[in-house]
Amino acid sequence: MKFSAQEEYGLRCLIQIAKAGRPLTIPEISDLEGISSTHAAKILMILRKEGFVVASRGQAGGYSLARSATEIAVGDVLALLGGKLYDAEFCRKHSGALDICTHAVDCSVRSLWQIIQGAVDNVLDRVTLQDMVTTEAKSNVTWSPKPQPVSSNV
Repeated sequence: MKFSAQEEYGLRCLIQIAKAGRPLTIPEISDLEGISSTHAAKILMILRKEGFVVASRGQAGGYSLARSATEIAVGDVLALLGGKLYDAEFCRKHSGALDICTHAVDCSVRSLWQIIQGAVDNVLDRVTLQDMVTTEAKSNVTWSPKPQPVSSNV
């Protein structure tokens, strides 16, 4: 399971815009993130089309958040830029040479992917862009493992 460069840089571009508190130009964003202006422009075009940022022209123009950072779920951003790990089309895409997967009726692998997707969604949909704006040490993003059941065979 990997995150793509587009997901990583897209999220980082949004964080830079949120931190700035003013519109940022493509060259400013590309300098801040160490990516080419072409790459930054491509990511910002996608984010603009889906309503995460707005672009303004002029001397003070650039890219701004289209809504408050508290209203932007990280899960929505990652779903846009990279898609879900598992979605309704997954089984159709992995049916091999057949039109329908041989495990279409009863599939334990599908159940595993659905559980994993649900766990990932549960975390990413609760984390907002605002949670990501601060430094790592001050971040509201934390993870605590679920307590493990105690075995009665001890």
